[in-house]
Amino acid sequence: MFHQFPVSNLTERYAPLVVSEGPDTLIIVALILALGVGAQVLADRFRVPSVLFLIIVGVAVGPQGLSIFTIDTFGLGGLSTIVGVSVAIIVFEGAFHLKIEKLQQAPTAAFRLVTVGAVISFVGTTIAARYFLGVNWGIAALIGSLLVATGPTVITPILAVVPVRNRVAAALETEGIVNDVTAAIFAAVIFKLLTAQELEPTDYLVEFIQRLSVGIFFGLLTAMVLWVLLTRLEIPRGWTPQNVRLMTLAGAILAFSLADTIATESGVAAVATAGVVLGNANLPYEGKIEEFKGDVTIVVLSFVFIALAALIEFETLRELGLGGLAVVAAVALLIRPALVFLSASGGRFTRGEKLFMSFVGPRGIIPASVATLFAIQLRQEGAPFNPAGGDILAGTVFLVILLTVVFEGGLARQIAEKLKVIPMRVIVVGGGRVGRELGERLEERGENVVVIEQDPAAAEGLRNDGFTVRTDDGADVEVLRQAGASRAKTVVAATGDDDKNLLVAQLANSKFEVDNVIARVNEPDNVDPFNELGVETVSASSSTAWAIDNLIERPALSRWMTELGRSGDVQEIEVTDETLVDTTIADLNDVLPEGCMVALHTRNGENTVPDPDLALEYGDHLTVLGRIGAVDEAMTKLHPHD
Repeated sequence: MFHQFPVSNLTERYAPLVVSEGPDTLIIVALILALGVGAQVLADRFRVPSVLFLIIVGVAVGPQGLSIFTIDTFGLGGLSTIVGVSVAIIVFEGAFHLKIEKLQQAPTAAFRLVTVGAVISFVGTTIAARYFLGVNWGIAALIGSLLVATGPTVITPILAVVPVRNRVAAALETEGIVNDVTAAIFAAVIFKLLTAQELEPTDYLVEFIQRLSVGIFFGLLTAMVLWVLLTRLEIPRGWTPQNVRLMTLAGAILAFSLADTIATESGVAAVATAGVVLGNANLPYEGKIEEFKGDVTIVVLSFVFIALAALIEFETLRELGLGGLAVVAAVALLIRPALVFLSASGGRFTRGEKLFMSFVGPRGIIPASVATLFAIQLRQEGAPFNPAGGDILAGTVFLVILLTVVFEGGLARQIAEKLKVIPMRVIVVGGGRVGRELGERLEERGENVVVIEQDPAAAEGLRNDGFTVRTDDGADVEVLRQAGASRAKTVVAATGDDDKNLLVAQLANSKFEVDNVIARVNEPDNVDPFNELGVETVSASSSTAWAIDNLIERPALSRWMTELGRSGDVQEIEVTDETLVDTTIADLNDVLPEGCMVALHTRNGENTVPDPDLALEYGDHLTVLGRIGAVDEAMTKLHPHD
């Protein structure tokens, strides 16, 4: 044990408070909104999750800083209501995005994370709290149960700026949503049963199932009512996307309120259930609903994390001492990596992706809000707990949230870049032989590939082989949008229908402004019309003839080109770093790793085999070829400041 935790003034601090009245409260609300928007702008500018700036801002304006925002601002009851509604919206928005097709990208890993992984997290954290903080097993179990949750409040903002592969995002989002629900309910059950000494151990399971069932019931009921209203009733004149958005939002808040009123913490299960069901129910104006909820979530995130910062007392955190830091280290550096590597084993996750999931698992607002509630009640209950148990509970949970949000959330993009888990997003329309072969090559190279295939049987086959697949018409603008065309680096139209390929290419260019659009051309006579419209083409007949010619005249090169993406690689880079200007090809080859070379130099559209004495100019293009690992290392050296 590291120390014994002293008693603090938690009871006095969280005593029943009166809501402030007058214009000051209105000004503070406006200030929070302005700071929230500012944090989002800064997050976009520096490409880090907004939660980092939000919690920094919250500390600055909270009682530890300027004291503009404190518990007294809204009163404990008012603040609880605000946080409750905010959590409902955030969880609902995250669940709404959790599509069945996304869940199918990493079903085994996601299932293990919310079952075996959750158990490992609970047991490991409980043991760490018990021995590092010197608390009894009851308080340790409460800490362990709450810190199981990662949650959409932190995972969603991270994934918004760190575009990892779909399977990684699917596993993290599923874990965040499901564990938020189970952790909140499980903690409530532990708390209730620990304070009711006459209950038997079997009552834990019964109480958990009861609360979860209440949440699922109200979630399903809300989803069913909204689905009937929006899809089965005759749409009245004047029906607009705004009506649909507002009805959906109101339904989510109502489901949360009703369930939570009947059974504490079951509201989270209600909105999670309603979100998943409605998100996969093909509602009208679904895209508009998602856009609206995304904007609302930015607003409520501001309140949630600024409120969280107002609850943090640095003196309480300091009193935890080495024991508190030891718990954080155990949670972030030992328990989390262990459960991730176990859950993701046997799948298609790379080592870098497993490490990213291990070191980007910050805790969110639900552990904070529930811990605060329990801390107050523990101080009031007293026996059978140590009087300082409530302080230790709140302090430990806040310390873990603060440090994981700041370090894991704030450095998420840097961690992803270091581990090389941010791939190029490629959409392949057409999952036939060509699309499948291309997808396999790109996947092996580490790219994030989404295949759009209209034939259900072909799509299912691709999905069973581990591809991210959307079963729909790739020539539909909404399908492309949902597949991520707005964030795609490359779109490839690879169907056997030239008309469809042309339409896909035009949509990618005009609607989404994709950098690189390539179309397969099946009829040689169609090449010129494609090129006239500015579409890069690959002619099936010409490429086949070219490949055969290479086998005849250049067999070694042809075989090597066939292995591209497996053992060898070719990459092109533009000279944009001033330190490379005036460097000669000979000097460059001296610093490049063994196993690769600069094979082609391009200046003003002219390609040449570079002379060793050629000096580079700004805007030149270099083509590097060699072994995959050597080419990757060379690209890093040629981008020294990226």
